Amino acid sequence: MNALPDGILFDFFNRLNNRKIFNYVKKVADELGFKDFIHFIDNDIYRSFYSGDYLAASLTVYYRRDNLLPMYYWRKHAPRLEPELIGKCDLVVCNSPQLAGFASSFNPKSFDVGQGVDLSAYDTTISHSVPEAMMNIPEPRIGYIGDINSTRLDANLIFELAKSRPQYSFVMTGREDKLFASHELHSLKNVHFTGSIPKSSVPEYMAALQVCLNPQLVNEITIGNYPRKVDEYLAMGKPVVATKTGTMELFRDHCYLCSSIAEYQEAVDKALSENSEEKTRQRILFAQTHTWKNNVSNIYNCLIK
Repeated sequence: MNALPDGILFDFFNRLNNRKIFNYVKKVADELGFKDFIHFIDNDIYRSFYSGDYLAASLTVYYRRDNLLPMYYWRKHAPRLEPELIGKCDLVVCNSPQLAGFASSFNPKSFDVGQGVDLSAYDTTISHSVPEAMMNIPEPRIGYIGDINSTRLDANLIFELAKSRPQYSFVMTGREDKLFASHELHSLKNVHFTGSIPKSSVPEYMAALQVCLNPQLVNEITIGNYPRKVDEYLAMGKPVVATKTGTMELFRDHCYLCSSIAEYQEAVDKALSENSEEKTRQRILFAQTHTWKNNVSNIYNCLIK
């Protein structure tokens, strides 16, 4: 259905789908004896667009945790429908100030509730051995762990940074997209790609780094993105050097924020030279304020206002 032209035809079939979905949901809710229930819409623009016509929830909440509008699947219909859906909901909660700022243009009851992160695996009291893939990579290791995606990461920035600091090892851990796989980063002797790893191995790889990077490419997709990765880095007590965005301002006191290659060069040098036990402790404490418990409490406080 997503391939249909935007407008009347799409809306006709989308309403039919919504009616089928929520008539069934309402039937099950009635069988379970649910009363005064809340419909929580997690970025579900199409399937929930007409939910208010069929579900009769006591409260409808739209959770905007990503800017979906520039993404391929969503770009045909979402630019028209998401603002309308935001306006129809009783409440909108978002995980960054930028996403909340967009939503508030269409619904004054829009709030930034922050982001929850499961940090249970990122425990500095656990001793990790250096992964085999990193044993022959000399310290200091400056690294990134995650999806190595050219839509979200600035490959040229990483290249210039690594080229300017041959005395450091730069470690990229994760699955590469086509641009990164063919990028001249692979020609630098101090840049190492370790490939994809299981999620359970992430803390082990993170522990082997001296500085962690989040070199975002600033665009429509990333500008309001909440970087859960940074909380994971901080929970491990690691110095973090990251691209400056509005959302990253939340981390200003605990990360080195950069807007240029020169700032990245200076920040990586400082991150290595200024590290201390006290800074490590403060990073860990700060990351632990971003738990799912705190996030859910923020959402609940918005619901009962």
